[in-house]
Amino acid sequence: MEENWVKVSNIAKLVENGRMIFRHKGKQILLIKKDEQIFAVNNRCPHEGYPLSEGTLSEDCNLTCNWHNWKFDLTSGETIVGGDDLRHYPLRMQDDCLWIDVQNPPDKLMQQRALDNIQDSFPRYEYDRMAREISRFRQAGGRYEDVVIDCIKKNYDHLQYGLGHAFGAATDWLSLAEEMDSAGRKDEALAAVLEVISHVAWDVMRDKLTPFSENILPYKDTVLLAAIEAEDEIRAIALVRGAFAEGLGYDDLEPVLAAAALAHYNDFGHSAIYVYKIGQLIERLGHDVLEPLVLSLIRQMIYARREDLIPEFSHYKAALATWDGKNNQAITAQDLKGLTVNRTLDRMVQSSARPEDCFRAVHETLGWNMLHFDLARDLSTDHPVAHNVSWLNFTHGLTFANALRNLCGRYPILWPQALLQLACFSGRNVNYCKFEQNMSFWHVNDPQDFFAKECVNLVDTGYPEPIISCHRVKLLAAIREDVPLMRAGSGSDIILASVNRYLNSPIKRKHSLRTAKQARQFVAREG
Repeated sequence: MEENWVKVSNIAKLVENGRMIFRHKGKQILLIKKDEQIFAVNNRCPHEGYPLSEGTLSEDCNLTCNWHNWKFDLTSGETIVGGDDLRHYPLRMQDDCLWIDVQNPPDKLMQQRALDNIQDSFPRYEYDRMAREISRFRQAGGRYEDVVIDCIKKNYDHLQYGLGHAFGAATDWLSLAEEMDSAGRKDEALAAVLEVISHVAWDVMRDKLTPFSENILPYKDTVLLAAIEAEDEIRAIALVRGAFAEGLGYDDLEPVLAAAALAHYNDFGHSAIYVYKIGQLIERLGHDVLEPLVLSLIRQMIYARREDLIPEFSHYKAALATWDGKNNQAITAQDLKGLTVNRTLDRMVQSSARPEDCFRAVHETLGWNMLHFDLARDLSTDHPVAHNVSWLNFTHGLTFANALRNLCGRYPILWPQALLQLACFSGRNVNYCKFEQNMSFWHVNDPQDFFAKECVNLVDTGYPEPIISCHRVKLLAAIREDVPLMRAGSGSDIILASVNRYLNSPIKRKHSLRTAKQARQFVAREG
């Protein structure tokens, strides 16, 4: 529109010096004259905002920002070295005057550019660029949810082994972003969304495109279960595509997916957590993400480790076979504390007629174990690889319990598998606890204040690996949901204290000496 063109009243400085800054309603526009050509670009470098008016211009019209050596081709408008695009403004000469079109591009165009640039930032994991582009998308009127939708659709088939923590935690990060945004904490809201996007980038930067089969088969739930059990991805994906062709949604598939997730002690419970979390994410983001998320979840189940098949948890199968739902012995957390895997499994079977009591008992025990985690075990450099444990071995049990409470609340037939798999979790972690510790210091007096403070802290943990902040947000979301539902005296104080201790304890994420020792020992045994 004609009113968007603004006249530059005096270009004498441009003619004399070859460059000048034109200011208009908060914009700083750098005018550069090279021979007979004139260019207009943002004066602020899109990288960190340093003035391009101080930059170096080459003979072939490449402008260099001297702070970080980013280079821009003024003729083509391309960024040659760097990432973010530099904005160029249309110019025209009329009646010997220079006019600039200061009209912003349409919001939809700005949003699409930002989405494309976010994806372009992934290969080199340009974390700060991701943040800038998400902010540009938001400034152009876009929703944070649409950034995540676009990210899922563009990257789900780059996860070689299927759905992981990035998508699994996305719903909790988006909930936190919404909470922060409503409270006027705009920076924290952006940081929460950045956690989702950067985690996806972290996960896909090492994986190649792994397309899903396009085959379609008539859907039948028992056939899908059998295909997943047989680790037959092509058949399982074809069946899911058949379900979509019939118009089925996630609510129709969730009972089967939950059963498949709990058919084994899958990946220390990850599959079940993902079934629950993906359901929440689809509900929040809508139908656009149904297919990519479910296909990715199926692939995760196909490749999931099945821990009940290894010696440590081999008693699980026998315990499940004896679970008849009739044994009515009362059970509390006191009955489970300190028990090994096999003894915990057997004790739970004795109370098979009391699934809710069993859940409360093992839930509190998981919190008790986590509260008494022996940090020296994490720091040790002189143990076999089988005993490499960290906080995540403990936090994951509470996240798993939250998912199972929700899934079994909808599908009670799954309680035996769920409870016995939690028993495996509890019994294993006992080996890494130090029960004589005095943990009264970690008591949480005001849960509401605790959650409010820790939710803000979540977006600035300082740990470079996304897995740390991801586990924190999932854990805090799970506990915020579970604690209000717990009966008085049923372990909520213990669980809150365990989370408080975890969130305020140091985490060692790189074990150089331990890794070196274990590598040498392993190679020596190879002969």
